[in-house]
Amino acid sequence: MVFEAGLIILAYVIGSIPFGLIVGKIGYGIDIREHGSGNLGGTNTFRTLGVKAGLIVTVADILKGSLATALPFVFSVDIHPLLVGMFAVVGHVYPLFARFKGGKAVATSGGVLLFYNPLLFAVMIVVFFTFLYITKFVSLSSMLTAISAVIYSIFTQDMPLIIVISFLATFVIYRHRANIKRIVEKTEPKIKWL
Repeated sequence: MVFEAGLIILAYVIGSIPFGLIVGKIGYGIDIREHGSGNLGGTNTFRTLGVKAGLIVTVADILKGSLATALPFVFSVDIHPLLVGMFAVVGHVYPLFARFKGGKAVATSGGVLLFYNPLLFAVMIVVFFTFLYITKFVSLSSMLTAISAVIYSIFTQDMPLIIVISFLATFVIYRHRANIKRIVEKTEPKIKWL
């Protein structure tokens, strides 16, 4: 039980690494929390610091989800990898190293699924960019992709996957509640790079 708790704590710490803050301060001398939406995730990094920084942060946020999900295999501890990965997502959203104000759970959730079910991750990427092409809203595309992942997971009949994806999707939608309001009010910014 001690080892399982240790992995969960380690996953939370890994998830708490605020790559948006690190890339902004070291690479650009900017605290990204003071710009754009104030969010530490990839989308605000893209909008505030540009494509290169946005890609770095997005990939790093994905990989920390994958790394956390791999911990049970790395340390040979008998705990479900999705449970461990889920705590990395919690760390990303409520980071220990950034006053518990982090990202919106999308990239790190994707990283969890990348390790656990690469096919589902690939499907999510296609679904996300399809919705993004149609709607031009990153936030709406993220939420629709989360819902699509829940639907996909049901067909796998993998109960832990269904439960965790349902939790993550709910988390993603909850974290986008301000975006939902802006979409309704027609004030949500659309992307310009497609």
